[in-house]
Amino acid sequence: MRDWQPFLGLPLWVWLFIFPTVLAAFCLAYRDPAERLLRPVWRLLDRVYLGAGVAASCFMVAILLLIVAQMIARWSSLTFPGSTEYAGYAMAATSFLALAHALTRGAHIRVSIFLNMNRFLGFWLDAVAMWVAAVIATYFARYAIKTNIMSELLNDRTQGQDFVPEWLLSFFAMFANAPGKWAQIWAETGSDWVYTPVWLPQLPMSIGTVLLAVAIWDYLTRLLVQRETSIISEAVE
Repeated sequence: MRDWQPFLGLPLWVWLFIFPTVLAAFCLAYRDPAERLLRPVWRLLDRVYLGAGVAASCFMVAILLLIVAQMIARWSSLTFPGSTEYAGYAMAATSFLALAHALTRGAHIRVSIFLNMNRFLGFWLDAVAMWVAAVIATYFARYAIKTNIMSELLNDRTQGQDFVPEWLLSFFAMFANAPGKWAQIWAETGSDWVYTPVWLPQLPMSIGTVLLAVAIWDYLTRLLVQRETSIISEAVE
């Protein structure tokens, strides 16, 4: 374990930017070994992107159901506290969870005028643009996660009328604690409903931005190995 300590103690920016860039350079210089190494990873990530797209579609259906529930409540002279906030949370989850899946399906608009000039220039422009996009997306993901952490540290709560059950918070708390503490977490869990902690609706934002950053690094490696973009059905301006 001591042999790994210098490696594990590297600064965060090395893990986020230097290692992926070195991997991209490896894919550029050693195409065949890189393809054999990364092809199983590519297949796994494709399933992850598809799963995120399915989750985004489920949240989109949730928006529809919330709107219908609001209409029924209004017609029935009933109150549906927090319905607007819930719909907003579902909309945000839909937007962020769909980012990676939309990228892989060519649903993001890419200005490709210069990419179509010739094959050599198009390849290098596309590679540089994707590397810059990957760095920016990684910064975005890093600070999205930091936003989650700060919201939890400040115990920031919603200002609306939306509530969540305590057991839901305990479920997510399991992922942030060692298994030895899980029994204590559930022992302290009550049956009450509490105001929504802000970090909870922020989670899809963090997950979605992380998946987007991974997807751009992923498709950069595919581009460097295959010498052509894997984003086929792209929109062109």
